[in-house]
Amino acid sequence: MRRVLAVVLSALTVVLLVAAPAATAAQPAYSSYVSLGDSYTSGSLIPNQVHLACTRSDRNYPSLVAQALAPVEFTDVSCGGATTEDMTRPQWGIANRPQFDALRQDTELVSVGVGGNDIPFVEVVTTCAGLSATAPKGAPCKAYYNTRGADRLVEKVRAVGPQVGAVLQGIRDRSPAAHVVLVGYPSLLPESGASCWPLVPIAAGDAPYLRDITKLLNEVLAEQAAAYDATFVDTYTSSIGHDMCAPAGVRWVEGILPGSPAAPVHPNALGAENQARQVLAALGG
Repeated sequence: MRRVLAVVLSALTVVLLVAAPAATAAQPAYSSYVSLGDSYTSGSLIPNQVHLACTRSDRNYPSLVAQALAPVEFTDVSCGGATTEDMTRPQWGIANRPQFDALRQDTELVSVGVGGNDIPFVEVVTTCAGLSATAPKGAPCKAYYNTRGADRLVEKVRAVGPQVGAVLQGIRDRSPAAHVVLVGYPSLLPESGASCWPLVPIAAGDAPYLRDITKLLNEVLAEQAAAYDATFVDTYTSSIGHDMCAPAGVRWVEGILPGSPAAPVHPNALGAENQARQVLAALGG
């Protein structure tokens, strides 16, 4: 009897040892993943573009994160030009539904990158680039935004905070159990404060000013993430030295005249890969 029992227990142990790894491997870290955000998330003009209206790439950072995590369901509704308001309203008319429509009660992971277009980012870039021709060694853009003792650009950036906070609360309301990741913006200009005008038409005195504006935006986003129980992903620190002024193959953000497939002043494929690395690292992977 003892011998029979020993054989049975031995067989059962083998079955458990064989079956357990298979069961574990079948369970992804997150069964459902939803990506929200603007063009820095959608991967504007990075090959391959799979949604032309939203300039969404299948090699953007959410796609790379999904490839690594292998969730059962992955939904990417990020869209170029999106603002915080486009989370709850159709973008580009009725053609693109509110991004929040992708969220469900059982969504387990949500990444979002938004806020730059609420400043709005494009206006700042075009304004500063245009003014640089008037005083390439000065700081005409900084002078433009500083009037009557106040910095209007700093005020615009700080005003983004409550808007992003409302987005994070909206995600929490719709997907209460989700791990929410708020992805920051990368380094755009040299950390040293140097300018590379005219390659990137930002005046010498405006380069450190705009560098600090990007840092401020990330600080505002990090504050909102902390306030709404989200994980802030810093993509700035890791991208120092890979800004628009860096040479091809080194830079992760293209300049106003891109040298690699990407939208002007946006992450290229290397930049998207770094964004994905930082998201995965923040998730513990």
